[in-house]
Amino acid sequence: MINTNRAMILLTLLFTFACSMTYAQDVRTNYMPGTDWSKYRTYGWVDDVQGVPAVGGRPDQILDTQVKQAIDAQMAAKGFTKVADGGKPDLLLGYQLAIDREKQINGFASGWGGGWGGGFGPWGGGLDSFSASTSTINIGTFVVGMYDPAAKKLVWTGAAQHAIEPSKKPEKNQERLNKGAQKLLKDFPPGRSKGN
Repeated sequence: MINTNRAMILLTLLFTFACSMTYAQDVRTNYMPGTDWSKYRTYGWVDDVQGVPAVGGRPDQILDTQVKQAIDAQMAAKGFTKVADGGKPDLLLGYQLAIDREKQINGFASGWGGGWGGGFGPWGGGLDSFSASTSTINIGTFVVGMYDPAAKKLVWTGAAQHAIEPSKKPEKNQERLNKGAQKLLKDFPPGRSKGN
């Protein structure tokens, strides 16, 4: 019966861990097959990118700056140059934000039951008590689109979920945005070898 007690302890610990686990950032990208990525060296920001469906509203000026700074840093690290307003960039970049509310479940266990009949199994060893609570958290997703103005087509799009939590401190928001932008553009441009 010792194996049963160990299994119950392990299951309880795993359940508690799963219930209190924070959400990891999830990133998804897509691009136009056959695109010659070597011809793109510059980019500029626009309010809307043609071909990207609307997912949310426009952010305030502070959040707008934070999102653009996070993407700008990643684009610069990949050798792209941002063109000033009025210039002729190779790519037009735009983004949208969506804030969703999700339930988070937090589980708490206390004490281990006595042996010989109490708790789980025929000889005991279960939890004295277990409780769970829920809370509502705000989860932010940003969607980035890249449009080729010469070819007049969307060439790349990506979304980073759990990249913004509006209730957090501004520094924490920027940190999460930076991490989301880094993950989002990790394999950009598509087809580029790891050594480049």
